[in-house]
Amino acid sequence: MVTNKQATWGGRFSEGPAELMQHFSESVSFDKRLAPFDIEGSIAHARMLHHVGLLTAKEADDIEQGLRSILEDIANGEMVWDEALEDVHMNIEQALLKKTPAAAKLHMGRSRNDQVATDMRMFFRHACLMLVGEGIYPLLRVLLELSDDFRDVIIPGYTHLQRAQPVSVAHHFLAYMEMFGRDQERFLRVIEDASVCPLGSGAIAGTTLPINRGFAAKELGFVDEEGFPVVTANSMDAVSDRDLFFDFLHACAVCGTHISRIAEDLIIWSSSEFGFVTLPDAFTTGSSLMPQKKNPDSLELLRGKSARLQGNLQTLFTLVKGLPLTYNRDLQEDKPPVFDSYDTLLMCLEVLRETLHGTSMNPIRCAKAVSDPLLLATDLADYLVLKGVPFREAHHAVGAMVSASEKADVHLDQLDDETAKAICPALGDDWREVFELERAMAARKEPGMPGPDQINAQIERWEARLDNLGDLLVDGDEEE
Repeated sequence: MVTNKQATWGGRFSEGPAELMQHFSESVSFDKRLAPFDIEGSIAHARMLHHVGLLTAKEADDIEQGLRSILEDIANGEMVWDEALEDVHMNIEQALLKKTPAAAKLHMGRSRNDQVATDMRMFFRHACLMLVGEGIYPLLRVLLELSDDFRDVIIPGYTHLQRAQPVSVAHHFLAYMEMFGRDQERFLRVIEDASVCPLGSGAIAGTTLPINRGFAAKELGFVDEEGFPVVTANSMDAVSDRDLFFDFLHACAVCGTHISRIAEDLIIWSSSEFGFVTLPDAFTTGSSLMPQKKNPDSLELLRGKSARLQGNLQTLFTLVKGLPLTYNRDLQEDKPPVFDSYDTLLMCLEVLRETLHGTSMNPIRCAKAVSDPLLLATDLADYLVLKGVPFREAHHAVGAMVSASEKADVHLDQLDDETAKAICPALGDDWREVFELERAMAARKEPGMPGPDQINAQIERWEARLDNLGDLLVDGDEEE
């Protein structure tokens, strides 16, 4: 009986690897977090081996009970991870050998290549469900609550960070809900794409043993809507494919970018120059020198960590781009960026949610900022269009009126009639009514606009959508 700890490949070699090589090549320090998925996959594999007659009922049962015992050991902190055994798979196999001699038969019909590919697909299903259920969904709930609370608070909208046109705070937050809603869809698509089972592909070309891939796939929940098992179509692709890794890391990077953008808005809004919001003390810090400071550290860190998420995606692109089929040891390095992005994004979503939850609006400062009549200069051009003036002429005329008001050092709506009508004779006596903010907002009534009717409709739409998502997540938890 082979006693070398690296029994899966040690027979070919006259001596084991150098201690430095063991330390350099180990992956158990990070892939041990795959243990629950690895054990679940091994249980399904053992049941399949029994189903096709390659294991006796007792052997399969001993293996399953031993694996469940190892899972308890891991949960209790009693599992000893040995880097000399390289990875999570060999550590679990060696631990299982101590519990039953049947463990020596467990690896027939599979390779660590298709084993880890299966583990990662199960991880992606779990990770995406967590990011949606524990991260994005509660964040969307907070954004919807803020949208509902501040649907009547109007602020300047900005282009080029210059005041542009008025929008409601609700419309601003609803814009981010659209972004995070797309993030949610991306992660749900990753779950769907991950639901194909590579187990049974072996190292590259499958196996000559009479296994049943469909049986194992069904045990692991890799099934279609009708309950039929779904397995990968090409064994070489199954063990070398990293598209799911790209899709997951891309979804994380895009979501992180959305987090960074809303963080930047809140940083600007909380500055003394704007003063639209007051950030919670629990997610801000002070200065070691200046006692008056209240720094938006949580938001700045969120902005910074988005770069980390983007970097992890780029790491994988660089890692995979030059690799021939099929497996190469380089691919061991595909997991740290995935795990890091998952952990980082999940925490970022929680921090953003709690920061938003404790943020309060300053309606007086918002009202002062939105009182600038220049925000409705485009509305004045629209007024002229309705008078029959071609838009380009109307645009030019209003621009000239803005210039005249600046020279006269008065607000646009305070420009005297003589000057205004000299610039644009089409102006009626009612032209100043354009600058009534309530009227201006009510006029924006088409879908996608920030008028009150549309805001109310969008809030209702999101309430229904989140209720449906909540039901979906409950069903997903039950399946897990």
